[in-house]
Amino acid sequence: MRLLSKKTVAPYTGDPDEYRLTLVEHLEELRDRIIRSIAIITVAWGIGWWLFPYFYSFLEGVVDAAVKPALPKGVSYQEVVLSVTDLFMLQFRLSFTIGLIISFPFLVLQLWGFIAPALHPAERKPFARLAPLSFLLFIIGAGFCWIIIPSALSWFASFSGSFQDIAINQTAGTMITFILKMMLAFGVGFQLPLVVYALGALGLLSAETLIKYWRQAATFIFVASAILTPSNDAFSMLMMAIPMVILFLLSVYFVKLTQGRKAKQAEMVDDPFASNSGSA
Repeated sequence: MRLLSKKTVAPYTGDPDEYRLTLVEHLEELRDRIIRSIAIITVAWGIGWWLFPYFYSFLEGVVDAAVKPALPKGVSYQEVVLSVTDLFMLQFRLSFTIGLIISFPFLVLQLWGFIAPALHPAERKPFARLAPLSFLLFIIGAGFCWIIIPSALSWFASFSGSFQDIAINQTAGTMITFILKMMLAFGVGFQLPLVVYALGALGLLSAETLIKYWRQAATFIFVASAILTPSNDAFSMLMMAIPMVILFLLSVYFVKLTQGRKAKQAEMVDDPFASNSGSA
């Protein structure tokens, strides 16, 4: 899979505009990346369609194990189908969600491949680490969501104790859709540190600015968490927002380290004999 434009293969000679693509080349590159991304999603969707029965059976067991023990005596729980076509649409939607989760790391590579030609060689080096880190953070976010999902479902089910002699008839696949969307939302939400680090590495944000406006940043994180979580409840929002705030603070620390390293390198360029002045 080609990540960089052929023009970027040529050695860099020092001209800051030599390696940059023209507008037409950028549009062609964007078209190619979009086509590849659609192809990746389509293939992943097909894989999700094939994996759907296994995923559905497994996740259904997770839901039953979390919900049914939390229900008080006399409260029944079952999934129902309201229409014959609902079964097809359920597999259609869930297989697409599974495909998005599978294809996310590859979509990040396509995004990186489009951005890389627009960067200076010195800028490209720190960004080269972002693709594997993005995949790792996505796995951490989805894994963290998976850990808290059973407790969250049990917590929601426990509220049925306030009602007497009720029957919970839920549309088939509702909870499984909820789980997959939550995992996808957590995986995407955990990309925040990379966005902050990337802006800092490009010099668009400084650690001092991030520290000064940390309250506004925390507010933004909580609002984004409320938007990303499909359930729109306070419990899910907090479970996403709290680790994202911690990751944000870590990203500020790494931005500060990166900018300190750049400042030292700039001093060395301005005064190459500064490091030897003390020993002279």
